[in-house]
Amino acid sequence: MGVTLGPTAAGPVTRQREFWVLTGYAAALGVFGAFAGLVSLGAVRFGSRWGTGSGPGWFGGHWWWVAVTAALGVVVGLLRRLTRLPEEVPGLFDDLRAEHFDARLVPGTVAVSAVSLIGGASVGPEKLLASIGAGAGSWMAQRRALGTEDSQVNTLAGIAGIFGGLFSSPVIAVMLILEIARPGGQRFSKVLLTDIVAGSVSFGIYFAIAGAVFLGTYRVPRYPFEDWQLLAGIPLGLFGALVASLVAGFMMLASRLFGWLKLPAIVKSALGGVIFGIIGVALPLTMFSGGGQLTSLLKDARTLGLGLCVAILIAKIIAYAVSQGSGFVGGPIVPSLFIGGAAGIVIHLAIPGVPLGLAFSCLLTAVLGAVAAAPFAMVLMSVFLTRVGALQTAPILIAVITAFIGTEGVKYLLASRGQRRSRPEL
Repeated sequence: MGVTLGPTAAGPVTRQREFWVLTGYAAALGVFGAFAGLVSLGAVRFGSRWGTGSGPGWFGGHWWWVAVTAALGVVVGLLRRLTRLPEEVPGLFDDLRAEHFDARLVPGTVAVSAVSLIGGASVGPEKLLASIGAGAGSWMAQRRALGTEDSQVNTLAGIAGIFGGLFSSPVIAVMLILEIARPGGQRFSKVLLTDIVAGSVSFGIYFAIAGAVFLGTYRVPRYPFEDWQLLAGIPLGLFGALVASLVAGFMMLASRLFGWLKLPAIVKSALGGVIFGIIGVALPLTMFSGGGQLTSLLKDARTLGLGLCVAILIAKIIAYAVSQGSGFVGGPIVPSLFIGGAAGIVIHLAIPGVPLGLAFSCLLTAVLGAVAAAPFAMVLMSVFLTRVGALQTAPILIAVITAFIGTEGVKYLLASRGQRRSRPEL
């Protein structure tokens, strides 16, 4: 009796010509991503130099900042209209889960995101870079008439090709993509291998020119590992979930408030610029994405004191929500790292018995881990950023998992309550 072989009879993907074609595309995307990332980040750094020369304390900013943020808010509104950018722009994680990016949205997304970053909005550069990488991958797939599956693989390779240099590690880039996109079947092997190629090529070029810009960004005091720190990861993770829920609540509130305003989009973005500009004047460390500002906060935390650090944490959450709700475009990773790191500093100042390195490294990624189902990528990110030891990674993983489970548990309870209320009474 004959047996009909299924699709698995095709053998490993490495024995298929299409895989090697995709690998070649991935290498090209890695080269493109490295230079595109260098140019984009260089332009943003140069354009945002107007925000330097401020103090970290109360009202350490300058009032003329408000005029700049409002003017760039107007530019954001004009660019959105000129490029016909949709009112709701998919987020970074949405792009990764969809494994697709409309190349027609690239010019508008890149332009608006670049102005948002230069204008001091509390958004990260990841959306800007991912749009360039994913757009290049999708465009190449269309030009080469690739099938649906290979187009998805090529799109993710484009993102890996630009993130490999940004994170100073192809490992973080690949792990983040795999954990969020979750490709299945033979597509997993294709995504894994092509993303490694794209990320490694990008990192090699990026490192040769700019060095490891991501490694050891936040130096925390060394602390010995002790057993109790494993249990401490649970309350730290729960606090991270609480902070992440606060972020989500403020973002929902800001979105509704700006949605209720019967004003042109240009006026909304200008108003948003005025709001986070005033916040920035009062608390300058809340301005921009937060990468360099978190370094200053970590260094001056004891001088600033608990009360001011709490104020900076809350103000950053409000600035992030206003930036997103008023039409500015950017990524969630760097602002979430600032919010998480600030929360860790607050914990250490409130409870000095908790080592600064432990609280900072756990909450640095627990807040982001509460919304991004990528625990291993989050742990790697924390290790690369803080250079904590191998044993110290265990509490970080526990904190990230706890934060994610806690946040999902809250979502489940809210959804269940909503379903019960919507049921008709018998």
